Order: sequence, then structure tokens, then C-alpha cells
Amino acid sequence: MLLAVDLAPSALDQLSAICTVNQAVTAEARTALAERIGGRIRAVVTNGTTAIPASLIAALPNLGIICAQGAGYEGVDCEAARAGGIVITHGPGVNADCVADHALALLLAALRDVPRFDAAVRAGRWREGGTARPSAYGKRVGILGLGGIGRRIAKRCAGFDMEIRYHNRRAVPDVAWTYMPSVEDLCAWADFLFVALPGGAATRHSVGRAALAALGPEGFLVNVGRGTVVDTAALVEALSTGRLAGAALDVVEGEPDVPPALRDLSNVVLTPHIAGRSPEAMAAAIDQVLGNLTAFFAGKPVLSPIPAPT
Repeated sequence: MLLAVDLAPSALDQLSAICTVNQAVTAEARTALAERIGGRIRAVVTNGTTAIPASLIAALPNLGIICAQGAGYEGVDCEAARAGGIVITHGPGVNADCVADHALALLLAALRDVPRFDAAVRAGRWREGGTARPSAYGKRVGILGLGGIGRRIAKRCAGFDMEIRYHNRRAVPDVAWTYMPSVEDLCAWADFLFVALPGGAATRHSVGRAALAALGPEGFLVNVGRGTVVDTAALVEALSTGRLAGAALDVVEGEPDVPPALRDLSNVVLTPHIAGRSPEAMAAAIDQVLGNLTAFFAGKPVLSPIPAPT
């Protein structure tokens, strides 16, 4: 196996029990590994954002399966993998509750300015700058991407008596929430926008200047999907000119490199792409990877193949 990401020691032990693990967490290390033992690699374990390009796939002539932890798999060149008859799996739902929890934590932190007040109290400055921050109760929430994570965010927001609407490529049947025909329409209606879309070319910069302008100077944006969904330059401009009240981001375009202009803004809360990381979620993710690998090498259907292209 080629392991393209870092894993907890317990997860490494589980993988090592079923195969020989060769870990290479940089592109250069993966290329070197392929040159050395590429013909012996039968499986790749990765995550959604790590690049598994066509060149690497071609350098692994006996590769049979690529397992992406979590729901995302945009880093995998799926076209090249399919052309080689390689099975691709992912982990839909394994961390959805954890991500939804984190999304609400981010909203409340930004809305109530928790990081700044925490820093002020620790520095001996009590109630610095006043305390008149917006409330979450009864607000209007827009959710961009009503998949497993988006639905869980909606259910949590209902606990704050928020009104909920959403936008997807198409309306979702059998949900109580109102479908909005465009991102801009959703933003014009909402007080808060949660972004829970996957990455990739199809969703790149879905939230741009027009959407942010529609969300407006009292609006807040929370992104727990992928950094590429939001136009970073447009976001920085809106936040720094008062055309957007605040943002809370677990994912950033070009991460782990965060633009200084974004880091320097006081109305942004940042976390390092950890929304889906909890002991429970990580255990579920590795269990699904193990289940997919075991099924594949036993000649059985895998548990969670990626959706067929549409």
C-alpha cells in the first residue's frame, strides 16, 4: 500500500495488519516511492485534497484501488483511474456529525467574537470594545450544499429556531427546507451562509463577489466544505471594506498557505481544516477504509464507491 497522508498510530497499526504500508506524505516522496517499488503497490490510501495525479497512477502499474478518507476525493484524477480500471472509494458520512458540530462552533465564535474577547480577558482587559454582538436565535440560515453535512448543519440550526433554506445543483426531495434557485438568491435572503460543498472544478468560486454582496454588511459566512468554493480575493475585499460582517473558515484556498491579508483580518475566525477530526470520526473513517480494502482484495463489491460520473 501507498499511504499518502498522515494517520494516527492506531490507524497505521490497523492498516499494517492487512498489508505492507509504505508512507509518503509529499508529492516528491510519492514519486520516489513509485520509482523504487511502483510495481508492488496495489492500493493507495489518501484524503480528499492530496493530489493523486495521472502521472502517479501511471507509475503504479498494478494499482487496483484508491481509498479516500472522508467524503471528498477531488485530489484524485478520477478520469485517469477509471481509464486504468482502478476502483475509487470514499467515506461519505463518516465525519458528517463532527463537521456539522464544528460548523456551528465556528458560526458562534465569529458571531459572538469569542476569540477576541477570550484574548482580551486573558490580557486583563475586561469587556474590551463592548459586548453588543449579534445573536444566533431566530436568524435566517442559507446552506450551500445539502448533503450529509449540510443536512446535519440544518438540524443543528433548527435548535436555535433559525429559518433554513438551501441551494444545490437541484432540489432535494423529501426535505422540509425551501430550495433557492441560485447561490445569489440564497445569500440575498440569508443572514448566515454555511458552505458545505465538495471541491473541484465544478464548484470553484461558487461564492464570489455577487454572492458576498448579496449576503451583505450584516452577513456571516462559514466554510466547512472546501476552500476553493469561495473566491478568497473577493472575501478579503468584502471583509476589509465592511461589505461582509464576518467569516469563519475551516478551509482556505491554497491551504495550508493562508494569505496574510486573510490572517490579518480581525473579523475572521480560522481553524486548520480540522472540522472532521475527532476520535469518533477518525475511527469511523479508518474502519470504512479497511472495509473497502478487505472487500476489494476478497473480490467482493466495495462498500462505498464514489458516485458514477454524470
